[in-house]
Amino acid sequence: MTNVYDDVVARGRRTVIRRKRLTDARDEYSWRSDPELARFDASRPVQTPFEAYERNWSFDYRFTDMSGRSFAVENESGRHIGNIMYYNIDAGRGEAELGISIGERDCWSGGYGSDAVEALVRVLFEEGRLGRFYLHTLDWNRRAQRAFEKAGFSICGTSWRDGHTFVVMEARRTWAPAEVRVREAVA
Repeated sequence: MTNVYDDVVARGRRTVIRRKRLTDARDEYSWRSDPELARFDASRPVQTPFEAYERNWSFDYRFTDMSGRSFAVENESGRHIGNIMYYNIDAGRGEAELGISIGERDCWSGGYGSDAVEALVRVLFEEGRLGRFYLHTLDWNRRAQRAFEKAGFSICGTSWRDGHTFVVMEARRTWAPAEVRVREAVA
């Protein structure tokens, strides 16, 4: 049996980033089927029956590199509240795109998203293979933009896709959370 701590990838102040488990499929289906959550992702809600979704999810879980780049976010009590991932990896440029979704509404605006982003980016920068992360967030989603700024990202441009305008934000390896930058300036 696997030790439950073996699946922890990063720890924030309020969150734990862990490898996904087969049991996460039900939560993810619920979130991906939700029209409001799909709107925040500029996508359409999943409409397939759970059994078909679970079959495809399980295949990806077992046979792709999903487990190395897509993780579950848990709150302080160990509840699965969302997902975080990195993708579109360009090894030559040393960069990747980042995405996060906090699916549990009672966890919105609670600092979980920025904490999870900060924790994962810190660990990935420490590994040293990537020097830049970027992300796209809808231009009207100020709550997400503030959360990413809190996690050390800054606006670097805009992009357009499928009739939507996105704010592009980035964090570079010189990045450090705001509280670390303040401590270093005082020291």
